Amino acid sequence: MEALIASAVGLMTAAGIYLILRLRTFPVIVGLSMLTYAVNVFIFASGRLTVGLPPILDSTASGYTDPLTQALVLTAIVISFGMTAVIVMMALGAFLSTGSDRIDDAAEDRAETGGRAE
Repeated sequence: MEALIASAVGLMTAAGIYLILRLRTFPVIVGLSMLTYAVNVFIFASGRLTVGLPPILDSTASGYTDPLTQALVLTAIVISFGMTAVIVMMALGAFLSTGSDRIDDAAEDRAETGGRAE
C-alpha cells in the first residue's frame, strides 16, 4: 500500500512540474492543482493509513487515526481552492488584455527585438 501511495505522489508531482513548465496558462493552473493534490496525498498518508479506526482515542478502541493530518489536508484543500480561483482570474484578465494565453519568456523577447530593451 505504501509503494502505491508513494508512486502516486511521485507521478502527480512529476506531472505537475511538467505542466507548470509549459508556456500556456491553462496547463500551469492544472499543474499547480496536481502539485497541491500530491502534497495533500503525501500529508494524508503521513498520518498512518488505517481503516476502521476512530479519529478520537477512547477507552473501547485499541488504536486511533491521527486527526491532525486530516485537519491539515482539509485546510490545504480550502487554501488551494482559493489560490486556484485567484490564478484563474489573473489568467483570464491577462487573456482578455492580450488576446492570448501564452506566457511570455524574456529570452524570446530579447531574440525578437534583437537584444534591445524596450
